[in-house]
Amino acid sequence: MIRLPLLDADHRDRFPDPGEALAEPNGLLAFGGDLAPERLLAAYSRGIFPWFSEGEPILWWSPDPRCTFDTASVRLNRSLRRQLRGRHWRLTVDHAFEQVIRACAQPRRDDAGTWLVPAMIDAYVQLHRLGHAHSIEVWDGERLVGGIYGVAIGRLFCGESMFSAESGGSKLALVALAQLLHAMGFPLLDTQVSNPHTLGLGAVEIPRADYLQQVARLGQLPGRVGSWADLTPELLQPCMASRTDD
Repeated sequence: MIRLPLLDADHRDRFPDPGEALAEPNGLLAFGGDLAPERLLAAYSRGIFPWFSEGEPILWWSPDPRCTFDTASVRLNRSLRRQLRGRHWRLTVDHAFEQVIRACAQPRRDDAGTWLVPAMIDAYVQLHRLGHAHSIEVWDGERLVGGIYGVAIGRLFCGESMFSAESGGSKLALVALAQLLHAMGFPLLDTQVSNPHTLGLGAVEIPRADYLQQVARLGQLPGRVGSWADLTPELLQPCMASRTDD
């Protein structure tokens, strides 16, 4: 039987020490509470995030190890550049956050369900409206073909989910996000847990203790609360230019 702390409904800034998270399932820390903006921001500032399915209570996690990108080192690899050559896609930031998160919520072909239940979508849309959650969009004309979204805490960005409607769409969105973050002085992009998709793009796993030290440091630095839509033209240019490099 798994025994977990129940979060206090009246104190949204209180969480157990992430070091007390379970080893199996990896990182499960607590349950309950709500998805109010104050609680979500408090969680991310402590290296904790919610992750649960329809019919489950809200579950809070802090896995060990943690999967992260060094934003200075993320580039389009040769195979992805070849894949994108000839496609006249364009990139935007914070132009279609709700479209991106709802596309991320669509079940994959190999997965009958989704963890992005309606309550989660509503919570992150609210964070976006408050200027704490952001998205990168990839467009083919007026059609959204890829995207990624996440939460900014100080100079730390916590990536949540990404999607592709066309092959390469999510990869381009992730690379664009990393390069945008690097230009803005965000050295670390957290992707929570590893998978072949992110590892193939250069993500690395680091011990949770090291990640929490980075969270404590970067979360205290001045970030940029509010819409990032006006950053699009100049800061996404390096990513767009690199699509045609050999």
